[in-house]
Amino acid sequence: MSPSPATLPSVRDLLATAVAAVGGTEREGQVAMVEAVDRAIRTGDHLAVQAGTGTGKSLAYLVPALRHAVETGRTVVVSTATIALQRQLVDRDLPRLADALKKELGRRPTFAILKGRRNYLCLHKLDGGVPDEPEDNALFDPFAVSAMGRAVTRLREWASDTETGDRDELVPGVNEQAWRQVSVSARECLGVTRCPVGEDCFAEKAKAEAGKADLVVTNHALLAINALQGIQVLPEHDVVVIDEAHDLVDRVTSAATAELTSSAIAAAARRSGRLIDQDIADRLAEAADGFAIMLDDLAVGRLDAMPTPMQGALAAVRDCAHNCITAIGSERKGEKNDLEGSTARKLALALLDEVHDTAVRLLSAFDAEVGKRHDVVWVTGDEGSMNPRPPSMKVAPLSVSGLLRERLFEQNTTILTSATLTLGGSFDALARQWGLPAKQSESARPEGAATEKAVPSDDSGPVWTGVDVGSPFDHPRSGILYVAKHLPPPGRDGLTPVFLEELRELVEAAGGRTLGLFSSMRAAKQATSELRDKLSVPVLCQGEDATGLLVRKFAEDEATCLFGTLSLWQGVDVPGPSLSLVVVDRIPFPRPDDPLASARQRAVEAYGGNGFLTVAATHAALLLAQGTGRLLRSTQDRGVVAILDSRLATARYGGFLRASLPPFWTTYDTEVARGALRRLASPAEKKPSEVE
Repeated sequence: MSPSPATLPSVRDLLATAVAAVGGTEREGQVAMVEAVDRAIRTGDHLAVQAGTGTGKSLAYLVPALRHAVETGRTVVVSTATIALQRQLVDRDLPRLADALKKELGRRPTFAILKGRRNYLCLHKLDGGVPDEPEDNALFDPFAVSAMGRAVTRLREWASDTETGDRDELVPGVNEQAWRQVSVSARECLGVTRCPVGEDCFAEKAKAEAGKADLVVTNHALLAINALQGIQVLPEHDVVVIDEAHDLVDRVTSAATAELTSSAIAAAARRSGRLIDQDIADRLAEAADGFAIMLDDLAVGRLDAMPTPMQGALAAVRDCAHNCITAIGSERKGEKNDLEGSTARKLALALLDEVHDTAVRLLSAFDAEVGKRHDVVWVTGDEGSMNPRPPSMKVAPLSVSGLLRERLFEQNTTILTSATLTLGGSFDALARQWGLPAKQSESARPEGAATEKAVPSDDSGPVWTGVDVGSPFDHPRSGILYVAKHLPPPGRDGLTPVFLEELRELVEAAGGRTLGLFSSMRAAKQATSELRDKLSVPVLCQGEDATGLLVRKFAEDEATCLFGTLSLWQGVDVPGPSLSLVVVDRIPFPRPDDPLASARQRAVEAYGGNGFLTVAATHAALLLAQGTGRLLRSTQDRGVVAILDSRLATARYGGFLRASLPPFWTTYDTEVARGALRRLASPAEKKPSEVE
């Protein structure tokens, strides 16, 4: 007989069942976390829970989430930042957990994965029902056209085999340009009732499955869209679990960022020209040319004021786009059976709305005084790169704290978790960015509002608790934090000879086995180039091959080193002897000319706060914590984290940064660090099973 909701086992009992079913062992931190999550769900208070690598945090939130869903009949949403974690949850953790808890819960709990519409194959577009505009460079590049043709052919073949149409299941994948030929955005979609293949639509099937599931796995981007648009993209739910919560603000900011390019305006004009008087469409094309000319005259970087000529160009784009939208008009009754016409109309309006709304947002961004603006505007350009793109103008929210408070925390019980949530020993730094009131310290007014949402006040707001359940790792015994206090502070002219010599000696002592985390690709390439001839071990550099393949090569050959930049700071999971040394070249502060970071820092200072600590140091602390966390990935791991930036030891903010790192044993003596690495590299130091 199935148990009733009132007699469901406790989360402690369910966790014990789940752990036994997967062949694991109960961990103190996991038990503490499962009880904290269960308490948050029952009380409705929000929870931030830091759970170190190896805690088993996925089970610790999935068990109470599934119990709640079965007990109440309400859906729980789990949001992740990365595809890798999504796949781990859906392909491994949830199937095993659902089987393990089937008897105790009275039925097998159900789960589904849901992404934005762009992530799914569009059968209507694949059948030629949705013409697409080619990229400008593809118009004249026969090689690009040929490569596109091959990719689309692959996609057509895959369409007959796939059951989900999910882009992430296509291996190997295709580039963004090719995928756009077979996918549509939510704005471009005809809708399930109008589309001739609506009943077979992959995106609609995924949405339907999610609507019936106990637990839905999604990503931070879709969670952000659900909040930004105020439209229920996700199924009705009352609990949200945000894994990889350290990345939430960046992902929501990215989703709320808009971009305007002359090519997008021109494409909108071309699409409109097929439906309306050509003169009206031509005026939008002329506005695109005017915008391009004005944009070429602007320097790359943040704009504190919109130049008058650009104001005129943007006003022309706004007005011409509006005229095109008006000329297309609403669909009349007799046109509803014209599928081709409806499709063309939908495509044109999707681009026109985007162009018009972005132009309006860019123009209104400067209406308020500098300290009271909601958005940051900047010009992009990468003329120095191998494949330069035309310049563009971007606009992003100064802060998303108001948005998150209103659309997330005030509507759902929210559990935020990650291995890295306490910075400087406190949850407050990230809590303020999320829109939660600071607990442990007084703070300046938060750094602005998103999309005109009121700036949260720290004296009231959602009730939340911060819990650090620790780590199964014995950090002081398993790892050494070596800070190269004797090195001169890093400069702007690349890596110095003394730095490269220090790095060489550390790598040699480790016998390879080194993950080099650099603040720029330029530095990673310089280190690779200058050390390859001086080292007897292989050195791989990010960009020389697919990152996943490089990480695999690094893991498979103990002597190999891997040097790279940002994605490696958070994306490398290599347990075992292949990784004994993590090197960080410099404290990863944001660039002084970073448009968003510099604007946020200035806004904090305008209200009397410490902009450097609130923005730059917090950014650096989060990345440092993530980077140094690459060292210990299992309880058997041992090694050294070497920070080759003396400011960590000498600067006033060094204490805040060090308090954000795992509690390794610390030394400033290079001989101590190299000695430890030599011992780890010696076969005598390995376990018997490792040297047989």
